[in-house]
Amino acid sequence: MIAELPRDEIDALLHEQVVGRIGCHADGLTYVVPVIYAYDGEALYVATVEGQKTRMMRRNPEVCFEVDEYERGSWRSAIVQGVYEELAGVDADAAIELLAERFGRAGRDGAPRRRHGGEGSTVCFRIRVHEVTGRAVAR
Repeated sequence: MIAELPRDEIDALLHEQVVGRIGCHADGLTYVVPVIYAYDGEALYVATVEGQKTRMMRRNPEVCFEVDEYERGSWRSAIVQGVYEELAGVDADAAIELLAERFGRAGRDGAPRRRHGGEGSTVCFRIRVHEVTGRAVAR
């Protein structure tokens, strides 16, 4: 039987998982892509490079984010409905720092790294959580 997860278990799942999937839709195209992320209880933070997902989310900032885990017939999943917000300046630096703390990545001086301008430049964003749902099956 499928059970609804309470908010504290959804938050725990979002904190535990490393890879989530962003679903975005623009101009008649739906796109789902995996990302690594950090979660602070109110928003999901991602640093990526310019590409299809960022262009689509700028056109339509209403997005979906999903995480799941599966083990021997049991599973849990959480789905976030939220809004894409591109970050700049100190907000982008804070997102990079949060991700660096989570994943243990930093520059030589201990500061997070971010590429500016041109091809391959870093795009930092958050998905501000509007609604979450979670489900599970235990076997």
